[in-house]
Amino acid sequence: MRMKVLVPVKRVIDANVKPRVKADGSGVELANVKMAMNPFCEIAVEEAIRMKEAGTVEEIVVVSIGPEKAQETLRTALAMGADRAILVKTDDTVEPLDVAKILKSVVDEEKPQIVILGKQAIDDDANQTGQMLAALLGWSQGTFASKVEIAGGKARVTREVDGGLQVVELKLPAIVTTDLRLNEPRYASLPNIMKAKKKPLDAKAPGDYGVTVKPRLKVLKTEEPAGRKAGVKVGSVAELVDKLKNEAGVL
Repeated sequence: MRMKVLVPVKRVIDANVKPRVKADGSGVELANVKMAMNPFCEIAVEEAIRMKEAGTVEEIVVVSIGPEKAQETLRTALAMGADRAILVKTDDTVEPLDVAKILKSVVDEEKPQIVILGKQAIDDDANQTGQMLAALLGWSQGTFASKVEIAGGKARVTREVDGGLQVVELKLPAIVTTDLRLNEPRYASLPNIMKAKKKPLDAKAPGDYGVTVKPRLKVLKTEEPAGRKAGVKVGSVAELVDKLKNEAGVL
């Protein structure tokens, strides 16, 4: 069975950049900050491309919900190997439930057999969108995937759980969310970057999918994490054990 895969991707602060909190504590500073594709989303795009290279997938559609500049993120996915892209343009903050509602409408329109997305975004760490989308669609889901095998109209997903690994079998259509160890995303070559500029990229709005973006949470304050205290040297194992027991509360 040759499938269509939908891969949602998100534009976030580059993982190699140290985020800075705004002076008024209202949020994280995004002005003049390098942005990139969420690392978990890169893994999802890579997995879809590998499925296409294996002959399992016929078409890869990537979608992003965000500002006009999210086109750059979509072009990166196209340069990696996706076939076409959809930008649902909004300058508002879009929370996971609204993202899931928009994606449900995209799924209804595109009719993919599988949706692969990152397990979480590194900006809000919500880890909710994939699960919410599965609930809205009534599809089976395999979250935190470190291995995905497609055969016979089913997906065999190896999940990373607290106790080790869990293998689940999903009947397609299904939702899969990616963990770090699923694969190593490729770099886009210069020829593919040039080709990506000519690939289709449709512009939409949340209203086109019948969704009104409505924040349900209010950020009261954002703070930098406290700096780590300097370590101390101990003169003996006995002194170390004493500090662990009486000061650190470890033992």
